[in-house]
Amino acid sequence: MARRSSADLPLHTGSAPRWLFDRMVNLSEAIAEAVIAEYGQDELLRRLSDPYWFQALGCVLGFDWHSSGVTTTTMGALKEALSPDKHGITVVGGKGATSRKTPDEIDASTVGLSSETREKLKRTSRLSAMVDNGCVQDSYTLYHHTMTIAESGTWCVVQQGMSESMARRYHWLSDDVESFVEEPQAAICSQERQSNPLDLTAEASAETRAISIDLVQDDPAHLKRELQGQRSLADFGASTLGSDSSKAANDGGSDKVTLSNDSNLKMPSHHELRQADLSEKALEQLQHAYEYQPSDYEELVELDGIGPKSLRALALIAELVYDAESSREDPAKYAYAHGGKDGTPHPVERERYDQSVEYMRSVLEGAEIDRNTQQQSLKRLADLE
Repeated sequence: MARRSSADLPLHTGSAPRWLFDRMVNLSEAIAEAVIAEYGQDELLRRLSDPYWFQALGCVLGFDWHSSGVTTTTMGALKEALSPDKHGITVVGGKGATSRKTPDEIDASTVGLSSETREKLKRTSRLSAMVDNGCVQDSYTLYHHTMTIAESGTWCVVQQGMSESMARRYHWLSDDVESFVEEPQAAICSQERQSNPLDLTAEASAETRAISIDLVQDDPAHLKRELQGQRSLADFGASTLGSDSSKAANDGGSDKVTLSNDSNLKMPSHHELRQADLSEKALEQLQHAYEYQPSDYEELVELDGIGPKSLRALALIAELVYDAESSREDPAKYAYAHGGKDGTPHPVERERYDQSVEYMRSVLEGAEIDRNTQQQSLKRLADLE
């Protein structure tokens, strides 16, 4: 049985000091060049989509292993280090407002690719963010999005979401994506498990996705009439169609309702049902989707105005009216870091992590970097074991 590890990753403010970041850029370039020379561009993308290798890379570069900043800073260093002219690879996107420049950066840095391929890359960038923000409703909001692109057009996405004080990282790899809306991620890494998320990308949520399309292809007015004759939305831990039932279950407030997996309801002493508040807005968005008539769930997710609340509303209707199943299992598959040698807080998947460390060591020994940098990096690798 595979073992999982976890680590507490606090959200650190500020930025890496320039003297450190400059060295991270130089070292990340040397490591990337060694991987590309030995194994090719696609192998570098595959390694970046591996959470264990990615974490080892961040540690080797010298950033805090326990910080959420290992994601943003490592990808920032790679973005400065790699270029399409020299390496055949480019990194686009970044943190905050920089992530919104991704489409323009794709056009500027992938001129060797056809216009059709560039449009597909821009759609992939946009859709991967929409899926992890809207279809995987795990209480994390994306604030960092990067895409690494090889000259062949293959790609890897690394993006990170933030809750109140923790971060969660999402890895995508082009070779692994058969569907953008059914378990498309190569890995989802987290330091904590969510008790009642809504994962609309899970295979178990296929029926909900199918019914959601049927619902938006029908007249939204029909949905409203049908809902008026059904059970209260309070049965599903929501006061409105657009409210977040996973948050309702986690908050534990007096006006919340919790629906556990075994359907045992914990009812509050008082519940004020405000179905008209957000349901009207949700129905307006569904009206827009109805007019567009999306052919599948992927096309629905891409529609303007169809965000997490609209997708959640459709899922609740599918559960409430049609008894469809939606996954409430947290999709996080890996931990960020290696945890403790004594198994605290959890034991690590030792064989996998050891393989990443050994691979990184072999790359470092073959990389063309100064002796002092190489020895310091090898020492940091030794500290991980």
